[in-house]
Amino acid sequence: MHFSAQPRPAIAALSASRIREVANAAMGLPDVLAFWFGEPDRPTPGFISDAAKRALDQGRTFYSPNLGLPELRSALADYVGKLHPEAAITPSRIAVTSSGVSALMLAAQALLSPGDRVVAVVPLWPNLSAIAQVLGAQVETVDLQVDPQSGRWRLDVQALLAALTGNTRMLILNSPGNPTGWVMPRAAMAEVIAHCRQHGIWILSDEAYERLIFDGSPCAPSMLDVAHPQDRLVVANTFSKTWQMTGWRLGWLVLPETLVPAIEKLIEFNSSCAPEFIQIAGITAIEQGDQATRDFVESVRAGATHLMTLLRELGPVRAVEPEGAMYVLLRIEGQPDSLTLAKDLVVRARLGLAPGIAFGGASEGYLRWCVARPPAVLSEGVERLRAYLNSRPGGA
Repeated sequence: MHFSAQPRPAIAALSASRIREVANAAMGLPDVLAFWFGEPDRPTPGFISDAAKRALDQGRTFYSPNLGLPELRSALADYVGKLHPEAAITPSRIAVTSSGVSALMLAAQALLSPGDRVVAVVPLWPNLSAIAQVLGAQVETVDLQVDPQSGRWRLDVQALLAALTGNTRMLILNSPGNPTGWVMPRAAMAEVIAHCRQHGIWILSDEAYERLIFDGSPCAPSMLDVAHPQDRLVVANTFSKTWQMTGWRLGWLVLPETLVPAIEKLIEFNSSCAPEFIQIAGITAIEQGDQATRDFVESVRAGATHLMTLLRELGPVRAVEPEGAMYVLLRIEGQPDSLTLAKDLVVRARLGLAPGIAFGGASEGYLRWCVARPPAVLSEGVERLRAYLNSRPGGA
């Protein structure tokens, strides 16, 4: 008897990254301006890299505790507690992880079983819904809509509450949102967590972009602001965005204390621990990185403002104003197939944008543009888009 060497159906059914598909289409092409990935074009601040170098020179290359170095857990508890003083954050509620996406996977592994019903607010970074699907959960969605008056993304809270029925195991949220830049208001968070508390629904809140908010606040509203320490709430975060450490792969979870032992076991079975010298760099980022973070947030905000101003000058382009994160979603009239359009832009305009379909059907027809770039680079990208539109039959 011959048995086919195939993965289990849940894995086979997952879509490959559409963003990578567009990036692959650019291979071998010269002078492509790439705005498809969610990271800045500047390296990690030098004082963070220097801390890692010193740790390496000191031989800090051994295993560390599963939950992270005690001094990093303490630094994170202090950092999170200052941003969210109403939350009771102690080091015992912190788990250090080998990246933010690993933090999300660990939480899902601890809480989800095959067949569980998960509700996600979309458009959404595809890894979040895929993590649930990898574990055999069934993901249903509630769509954000563009408010015609404000021109920003908005959530119908009542529609979300109606979707969160008693048979729901988990709600997945991401605010500030990737790819939308949507920021969930604190009042809406309070409504949602009260409803989930009543029905016993877990909330997995991805708050990777919490410092990247454009209204001048030190951080975006967090589910931690409205939660009790014993609530069924897991908040995932990462060093990648706030401190420009995307390649370092360091993240953390804020957990109810009852869930910590399970996460500790899962870290052992997944990665054992985050590298010690990287954790030491993380401590330095927290302790010395306030000004670098403020400067980075201001540069991203300025980039979003600059790009939106230029895109408004392009007749067939409709862009949605972000409130945070590092992206603008735009659509071109008469272009409903975002993947085909993104590939054509790469080939014909040398302009690399992420297709909206990568983030689910709610953003099909849109393109995601990362704004964490200097104004001159954003301007050049817009000029390439303008030339592309003018080259179409009938022009722009």
